[in-house]
Amino acid sequence: MKNILNAVTKSFLLKEDYSPNAKTYFQALSDLIEQIRPNTKRDTHRLQLVKEQVSKLRQHFRRLEEKVTNLEEQLEVLQEKKRSK
Repeated sequence: MKNILNAVTKSFLLKEDYSPNAKTYFQALSDLIEQIRPNTKRDTHRLQLVKEQVSKLRQHFRRLEEKVTNLEEQLEVLQEKKRSK
């Protein structure tokens, strides 16, 4: 959460627009989940499931980002080859 606040503050001071990305949303969601204090064992179990699901979503998102980056690099190489012909 501290990194997010630093980014927002920096962009505000530099008068830049700040547009949060998915990582920011995942971090904010995780922070909110950590602040919840369950009253029952049932709520504790549900909260644990939510934490696991957010973690898995974050992992899937990271993999998708890697795939997109890889595909963008491949596209650039193909475009360069096409230009050189």
